[in-house]
This record gives sequence, structure tokens and C-alpha cells, in this order.
Amino acid sequence: MKRAYYDDSITNFLNTSPEEIIGKIALKNEFSLEQTQKDAWLAEIIILKEVLPPYKGSIYFEYSIPRMGQRIDVIILIGAVIFILEFKIGEKEYSSNAIDQVMDYALDLKNFHESSHEQFIAPILIATKAKSNYSIVATTPQNDKLLLPIKSNIGLLGKIIEDVLRFSEGNEINRIQWEQGRYCPTPTIIEAAMALYNNHSVEDISRSDASDINLTQTSDAVSAIIRSSKDNSRKSICFVTGVPGAGKTLVGLHIATTHIDKSNDLYSVFLSGNGPLVAILREALARDKVKREKAKGGKIKKGVAMSEVKMFIQNVHNFRDECLVDLTSPPIEHVALFDEAQRAWNLEQTSSFMSRKKNRHNFNQSEPEFLMSCLNRHEKIGL
Repeated sequence: MKRAYYDDSITNFLNTSPEEIIGKIALKNEFSLEQTQKDAWLAEIIILKEVLPPYKGSIYFEYSIPRMGQRIDVIILIGAVIFILEFKIGEKEYSSNAIDQVMDYALDLKNFHESSHEQFIAPILIATKAKSNYSIVATTPQNDKLLLPIKSNIGLLGKIIEDVLRFSEGNEINRIQWEQGRYCPTPTIIEAAMALYNNHSVEDISRSDASDINLTQTSDAVSAIIRSSKDNSRKSICFVTGVPGAGKTLVGLHIATTHIDKSNDLYSVFLSGNGPLVAILREALARDKVKREKAKGGKIKKGVAMSEVKMFIQNVHNFRDECLVDLTSPPIEHVALFDEAQRAWNLEQTSSFMSRKKNRHNFNQSEPEFLMSCLNRHEKIGL
């Protein structure tokens, strides 16, 4: 299925007249065609004919993102990069709405187009009359090959493409394979948590690629260590490392949802210092619990469902504060999963906080050290 009104190689695009290209776009256009739209396409074509001669690749005008009901002005595949171009013809400013628009396109393509999941994606907003305001080429905090939005005018576009290609090393995107990409949403943390809470395994919520094989193997390995610790009356600590988006949070959620019976020696808790994530996960799982019970003909109040969820998904700061109340008693949980442990405070930060906020002077443990000591209060089995 052709998703674009016009698509071709960059070489053929450069050798085709603007009038012929506009004609092909217009034939596919499903809406009333205003002269202003034709003028915009013509301006885009002229700009790109000036910028693209050094490159080989593919170009797509008015590309439809699978199931999103949106069309991207221009997509260009060059090397290892998917360039998303949003043109604002005649504009002098980079409006926040336009920046959000091009970033939303990039996120939708990243999350819903199968062939784009693992590719570098560069969203570029082009305000043709704007002054030079070159943005630094950088990835988002998730470091998932999605670049932060780049602002460009006509004069800067060529240099920006060059800089992005230099920044984004990798294998050239196969045009045929990319075009055949299906609608295939990557599971969000919320969706994944719901699936895990419904007794699915990590295999049920992941794609069958190398990263998800690692995800399953990691979960199995941590589970094996927990069982071994219990059987041999030992205490263990595991560190799960990986790039952002690798699935570390899913591993933690998987373990926590596997052991949610508080009468069991392996009763677990998922702890995160990310307050919004904790709140969103709790709300989503509680609502889902109510919905599922209703579908089965049963009934459960949201407050009851929320209480169940709160037992195994908690804010790490609340866990810490409770353990400060009594410095000798162990927490009820024998297994604790600390999400985003790299955010934990060092000795200096923790000592300062304890002195200022908790009236505990001369506190001599870093946050990780104290949290580990809380689990270590158990006579056996700690993670």
C-alpha cells in the first residue's frame, strides 16, 4: 500500500519537473485543492531540489502515518536516518505548536510504524522566513535514536541534514523494507504493566527481536536468583543495566507482579522515585482491574482495586521514610525492585536531605546503602 501522495528516489525527484511532481501529488489528494496548497508544495519542492543533490535515498510527500490519521509534509530516507520535515512556508517564527507538531509526527512514526521502531528519526521544523536559529543535534533523554526537534530556515537546511547524518551512524535504511512496515505499536509501560498484572509473561507483550529475547532471559535469570536465595536461605542483590528503553522497568514489573501474595516469602514491591510514573501506573491498573471484573460479571470498587495496586507499586521515598520510623524492623517485603536506581542520592545529598527534611543529623549512609540495609534486616532472603 502506498502511504504517500508522491514517492520516488531522490535521484528521480531531482530529475523530475516541479509541475509533474505537483501533478502526481494532486492526483492522490483526497481533499479540495486550494491554490495556497499548490503554492506550498511548489515551494517545498524548490527548496528540496536545492538541498538534496549531494544525497542518495528516497523522498515521500504527504506521508500518512499508519492509523494516526495524519500526514507528514515530507519524509526523506538518507543513510541511517528518517528525516521528518514540517514546512511552514512564509513563517518567521518557530511556534511552540509547530514544534510540538513535528515532534508528535516523529513519536507516532517511532511508536506505530514497524519499520521505524529502531531507526534514527530527525524531526525538522522549517520556517522559511525565520532568522538563523540552529539547534544542536541531540537525542531525546530516552536515547532511543529519536532526535530532539531541530529548527531550520531555508539557508540552514542543507547543513542540518549533513550534521544529522554525521551524528547518526548506522546501516542504510532499506527502502523496500521500510515501505512495507506495518502498523505495529510498541508496548507502552502502561500497556505492559496491564498485561503483566493480568498474568501475562514478558514474552506476551514483546516483539520477537533480540532485545526482547534479552528481556525474557533477564527476567528468568532474576527469578531464578530469587528462588535460589529462598531455597538456600541467602540474601542476593542484582543489578540490571541497559540503555534507556531496553526494558529494565518491565523486568521489575514482571517480578513484582509475579509475587504479589503478601503471605508468601517472596512477596515483592516495585519501587520508583518517579512520582508521576507511580501515579499513572496505579491509576491505569486500578481502572483496568475494575473494567476486567465488570466484564466477567463481577464488581469491584475502584478504591479496593487501587489498594491492591498500591501494595506492589510504591514510591521509593515513602518506602524509605517508613523504614526510618523503626531502624531495626524489616519491611514486609522480602524482594524489592528499585527502578531507575541511577537516580539515587550519594552520601552528601542524602545526609543533607536527612538533616534538612527529617531532622536526622549526621546521617552517614547514601540512599542506596540505606535502602539495601532495610532489606538486610531480614534474617534471610533479600534482593
